[in-house]
Amino acid sequence: MFISGIQQIGIGVDKAREAFNWYRVNFGMDLVFFEDAAVAKLMLPYTGGKPRARHAILALNLNGGGGMEIWQYTERKPEPPAFTPEPGDLGISVAKIKCADAAAAEKSFRAKGLNVLTSASKRPDGNSHFFVRDPWNNLFDVVESTDWFSSPGKNGNGGVYGAIIGVSDMERSIRFYMNVLGFNQIMYDQTGQFPDLKGIAGGEYRRVLLRHPEKRKGPFSRLLGDAEIELIQTLDKKPRKIFENRFWGDLGYIHLCFDVNGMEDLKKFCTSKGHPFTVDSSGSFEMGEAAGAFAYIEDPDGTLIEFVEPYRLPIVKKWGWNLDFRKRSNPAKPLPSFLLKALRFRRKKKD
Repeated sequence: MFISGIQQIGIGVDKAREAFNWYRVNFGMDLVFFEDAAVAKLMLPYTGGKPRARHAILALNLNGGGGMEIWQYTERKPEPPAFTPEPGDLGISVAKIKCADAAAAEKSFRAKGLNVLTSASKRPDGNSHFFVRDPWNNLFDVVESTDWFSSPGKNGNGGVYGAIIGVSDMERSIRFYMNVLGFNQIMYDQTGQFPDLKGIAGGEYRRVLLRHPEKRKGPFSRLLGDAEIELIQTLDKKPRKIFENRFWGDLGYIHLCFDVNGMEDLKKFCTSKGHPFTVDSSGSFEMGEAAGAFAYIEDPDGTLIEFVEPYRLPIVKKWGWNLDFRKRSNPAKPLPSFLLKALRFRRKKKD
């Protein structure tokens, strides 16, 4: 049983194709792992007790990092939050994406006309970052990283690097993200008002940045790379629950997903830690041309964490390159770089 990395962050939108094209053009998320239109039958605890038709696209950036699962209801209008979420509100308020040079990436994003909210500045650990908002009101924290699968160049960026998650009890949440998900290295733990958040939030906060000290393992570990989770607790106001009175799949960040191996052992492990599976596909689940198993747990504030164990993935369909992960003799071994680089044939450069 192990976690290979952040596979994707789920983003609920009202126009999946339009959103994909925006992320493709502006964030380089042009590698399509799957695109699928079907009915979400297993998420009943979070979809009002009814199966819901949806359209989903999983897109990645071949420079490295996790992907974005762009998710749209197709038979109901997705609901926005009743307020504009800020760091400290309960749930995922910000997705992190990585860049090589924050100042250069900021300049590039501004040149594209993106809604850049802050200038590149230092956070408590001295690393540079800045914030940008997409057209659907989702916040992104663009963070410098030195961990890459393919070089992005000075101005480039990669995929998902983690998330900012609002919590109500910092100590309880630290235990969860450390003991269940393996983010057991504290990079900083500070309380106060933070200049680098000016422009997206204000007030008194406790901020804790968590990373995993050891390299992840598994077939996609090289591509997914390192990740971080930043927990924020607001201290001078009452936090609001971002998905209160709304369904999973409504507008905003709907889950954080981890690529895993050994789902049955993981199920027992999560139960032993007091976080049992709330959704369990119980075997193979088809997602377009790909297949696997998935499950969900909740963090202490109800934020949804997804686990996906891939079973089958076509690399280059026209050449018959298909991966069956269940047949690998050593599931912890990363896929060779040439196979991962062959995913470039799944890139979509234009609509």
